[in-house]
Amino acid sequence: MRIPTKSLTSLFTLTGKPLARTLCTATETRTQKLERIADEIRDLTKLERYDYSVLWRHKMGLNKYGPAISGLGPSAASGSGAGSGEEAKAAEKSAFDLKLEKYDAAAKIKIIKEVRTFTDLGLKEAKELVEKVPVVLKKSLTKEEAEPILAKLKELGATVVLE
Repeated sequence: MRIPTKSLTSLFTLTGKPLARTLCTATETRTQKLERIADEIRDLTKLERYDYSVLWRHKMGLNKYGPAISGLGPSAASGSGAGSGEEAKAAEKSAFDLKLEKYDAAAKIKIIKEVRTFTDLGLKEAKELVEKVPVVLKKSLTKEEAEPILAKLKELGATVVLE
């Protein structure tokens, strides 16, 4: 994506003053600084706000390819194979995805109705979702939240798994 140079230069001169002069003075409090920045951003045009958001994401390393720094954490960087089994037990999975793998064609309508009860989907969206089998119906559920849904769908004739 190419951003016009003129719009980028306008970002650096918010409200007609160079950006360096509009930054926090020694006497300005943190709240005043944040309010001033919010007011300046609010006064930008839509194109300037878009350019600003692109520039902000780029400066923060949040582009479409993910975070700029994706390295190993301190526990993985140690390289010891003996402690990895203990770490895996400590980091036990707490969030699960509910995945519909297959279902009986005769129970399709009942399954669609049940999917609508635990998702906020309309009839059409729930039908399209169920027809995309295999599909994740709900993400980041706890074990306690997933069990009743899992039992109900299995009772209706669906094959459902927690991932």
